[in-house]
Amino acid sequence: MSEKKTRATADSVHTFLDTVENETRRSDSLVLLELMEEITGHPPVLWGNSLIGYGSYHYKYDSGREGDMLMAGFSPRKQNLALYNTGFKRYPKLMEQLGKYKTGKSCLYINKLADVDVDVLAELIKTAFDHMNKKYNS
Repeated sequence: MSEKKTRATADSVHTFLDTVENETRRSDSLVLLELMEEITGHPPVLWGNSLIGYGSYHYKYDSGREGDMLMAGFSPRKQNLALYNTGFKRYPKLMEQLGKYKTGKSCLYINKLADVDVDVLAELIKTAFDHMNKKYNS
């Protein structure tokens, strides 16, 4: 079985963010950095080479594959901000109030924070994080 690439590192989150070329994406990332730390109570950790994560949980599939993953996090991608483990599908009422976004299988994609209601985003992150924390750390 191959080794998982997305895992917590000791690399500097701020050094990584300094490499983000898009000024809006970089400044939005600094806002998310503080917002997510405040919401989760966990410091930001660089996972792999581009994910900023908060908290972690251990998973084990029926196949026997297991590992650790961030409970909440984001990545400043070239085309958007990708938020991970937000559990958006469980919270349709919040999603209706969020603003302009796209979704993937388990990601929420935002072009820039100005496109969304940051208070609704914070509530979405907190609600999803609390769900994950209860599910994996109870």
